[in-house]
Amino acid sequence: MIYELRVYHCVAGRLPDVVKRFDTITLKLWEKHGIRQAGFWTTLIGECNSDLTYMLQWDSLAEREEKWTAFGADPEWLAARAETEKNGPIIASVSNSILQPTSFSSVK
Repeated sequence: MIYELRVYHCVAGRLPDVVKRFDTITLKLWEKHGIRQAGFWTTLIGECNSDLTYMLQWDSLAEREEKWTAFGADPEWLAARAETEKNGPIIASVSNSILQPTSFSSVK
């Protein structure tokens, strides 16, 4: 099992829009494509309170490539993304890391 840590650095004032899009659109489409989330967080105390941090879990890099590519090309996702960004971008940038559990990790 590998994990993907993603941090969406939102455009000022747009974090609620990103959270709403995940809650009402994105997660349903991920389910359709077999993408498994391991958790979502907003920053309570830290560097920036306009970030959305989440983790995905994958069996392999090949699974990630296959499912992420299919999701990214899904016409329903492309239409929903365009609709939610009709008043401008909601995400300024994305940080992404692929993580592998250590032998002593409680998460495997």
